[in-house]
Amino acid sequence: MGDGSGGSYRLDEIDRRIIYALMSDARNTSAPAIAEQVSVSGATIRNRIAQLEEHGIIDGYHATVDFEHADGSLMNLFLCHASFGEVEGVARRIGTIPGVINVRELMGGHMNLHVLAVGTDTADLRRIGRELEQLDVAIEDEFLMQTEHDFPYTPYGPADGRRREPLADYISLTGGAEVVEITVHEDAPIAGRTLESAADDDVLEDETLVVAIERDDTVITPHGDTEIRPHDVVTVFSPDGTNEPALTAFRGPDGTAHSPTRPN
Repeated sequence: MGDGSGGSYRLDEIDRRIIYALMSDARNTSAPAIAEQVSVSGATIRNRIAQLEEHGIIDGYHATVDFEHADGSLMNLFLCHASFGEVEGVARRIGTIPGVINVRELMGGHMNLHVLAVGTDTADLRRIGRELEQLDVAIEDEFLMQTEHDFPYTPYGPADGRRREPLADYISLTGGAEVVEITVHEDAPIAGRTLESAADDDVLEDETLVVAIERDDTVITPHGDTEIRPHDVVTVFSPDGTNEPALTAFRGPDGTAHSPTRPN
């Protein structure tokens, strides 16, 4: 994606905040949500994203897949060496090996190629290793991957330089009451239910009141027959303080919730 002419485009503060937001969670971050953060229109954000893509500054959007969770596959990092001057060509050929999902070229050092691969089992990873060696690549070391973490580039974020990963936004009111904005997890107990049925089945606590729903950039005034859907951003009011049990209906089975942003 993009024409690779990023050198002709100068980033401003809005561009940096767009990149930061997309690095944080491109799938669940909408143009209106970014626009609200930087005080411009959603159309401006969409135009800026198009320019960043056109100039090759944003060159793709990739899904992060947990292969072990998906089908029990293993991820392996091969630290390799290729002859100087051959690295780029070798990297392209490595990309044709079944199971290889990422190849990183390094400009210095002996281990100048990092190859990330997925195998169904250790025998499959050994097969990938043999195919690497057939390309005149020396495997210097290798490791089974346990966890990979991605973070947005902090200097492009908010002015205070802090990285924010909220699960819900809280506003404390007088008397201990609280208002919370939280995004409904796709596997939440309340997902697919109406508010009335959720209350009848004790999925939603009696004292917890859903006062607003944001869906596809539209604000919905909820009623008893209103269905709560995955990725809805719900505003919840609790007169006695919104404790963890009150939010359980909106969270996933493991107690997690999505960041309070929506897909485009």
